[in-house]
Amino acid sequence: MISLNSIIFNGMDATKIDVQIQLSSGLSKPEFNIIGLADRAVRESAERIRNVLSALNLSLPPKRLTVNLSPADVEKSGSHFDLPILCGILCTLGILPEHELSKYLILGEVGLNGTITKTNGVLPASVWANDNNLGIICPGIQGSEARWAGHTNIIAANHVLELINHFKGTQVLPIPAIVTPDGHSTIVGDMAEVKGQQAAKRALEIAAGGGHAMLMVGPPGSGKTMLASRLPGIMPEMTANEILESSVIYSIAGQLDSKTLVSKRPFRSVHHTASPISLAGGGSDAKPGEISLAHNGVLFLDELPEFNRTTLEILRQPMEAGKIMISRAKHNATYPARFQLIAAMNPCPCGHLGNPKHACSRAPRCAEAYQNKISGPLLDRIDLHVEVDAVNPWEMQDNSESESSEQIRKRVVAARKKQLIRQGKTNAELDGKELEQFAFLSLELTNFLNSAAEKMGMSARGYNRIKRLARTIADLRESENIEMSDLTEALSYRPINRGKFGA
Repeated sequence: MISLNSIIFNGMDATKIDVQIQLSSGLSKPEFNIIGLADRAVRESAERIRNVLSALNLSLPPKRLTVNLSPADVEKSGSHFDLPILCGILCTLGILPEHELSKYLILGEVGLNGTITKTNGVLPASVWANDNNLGIICPGIQGSEARWAGHTNIIAANHVLELINHFKGTQVLPIPAIVTPDGHSTIVGDMAEVKGQQAAKRALEIAAGGGHAMLMVGPPGSGKTMLASRLPGIMPEMTANEILESSVIYSIAGQLDSKTLVSKRPFRSVHHTASPISLAGGGSDAKPGEISLAHNGVLFLDELPEFNRTTLEILRQPMEAGKIMISRAKHNATYPARFQLIAAMNPCPCGHLGNPKHACSRAPRCAEAYQNKISGPLLDRIDLHVEVDAVNPWEMQDNSESESSEQIRKRVVAARKKQLIRQGKTNAELDGKELEQFAFLSLELTNFLNSAAEKMGMSARGYNRIKRLARTIADLRESENIEMSDLTEALSYRPINRGKFGA
């Protein structure tokens, strides 16, 4: 019996799979069976491998060939089992050495002509292999991806013949080169390009400074999307751990550029027709969704009330916990989801509530019905509620120099650094005793906040979010103590009543 190593992923957790191949005599023609709770994509490997053997002028002997994927009680999915199964068969035929291949973790999809094509999960597989003292055999196009795990024992082949020749010693496959990451985000633009909107820019700076969620409400064309897309440009650079963590998620999802890592803060702009599964993740193989793809970055939801309410309610748990669990009948998968939610919406269906030049006979009832599509518990989890007014023509013609993203980013970086030194996390993540310790309010400020919270009908969660915001505002002005000006500004970002955003 031949036994080689492959892998499957359950969320961010990896499970080693033994690919066992055995030939049994007693048949007049070849028989090929794959067992071990394999899904359709894995079972179809048999036909792909038959064609690859034919392309190599090889054939299966007239025996029963059984492929067992162990452990048998774990569901196996994905086309990456093609290569380890093929390698195992080549070992049974005496073409490849089992004692050498057993030292490697093997994954890759195989084309009918023997080409080894791209597959999901090479980066986390390489991390796991490195941690478990194994080499890795993967598609040639993903060799640099495997190198980013710090691995050097990598065989990255583009064709099965290259793999055979490498182990026979007639061809030496080089160690893949590391390509300097140039980032995944395609969002471009500078904050200096945004005309007017000083209040919204200030709110975005606070959001970036403490990792806070933010909702912008304003008429069409006021620049809400333009502002949101520039948020990654004022956020701190990703750390090495954040780059690796985000890249692993993208690799599992099959969205990682095979030559680079995710080195820029992700900006995931989700359309309002998105399904709950596309947002949270899931499917038969429990793939990560937009919530996890936005980990360490920004999740932007435009036209917030247009989203299905069930879809929006999914956000509540990960916004608090920083992770999301996908539960399926046969297994559970957990993915990190520490993202910044930035949402935008019009104040009413037509978008012109309160504008006398666009009178609406249905106002204000239509606005209340529109805004009430968003649940109170979700709104309560958003720290900053900002009105974004329409930009007038005079502001559009204003050519005076405004602050660039780089200038704002310096203040944000300084504030984030202060938070990491003081508490080891962003202000948005503070809770319980941490708030009492790091967002301490004097007796005067406590009484003021208590009075304001009572008048505004604020929940306990909203009360704590005001303290987090005030802590961030104080950090941005490089103060150790929260003062009255910080607290009053924080309170200005909290809505007093629902249905009054644009009134």
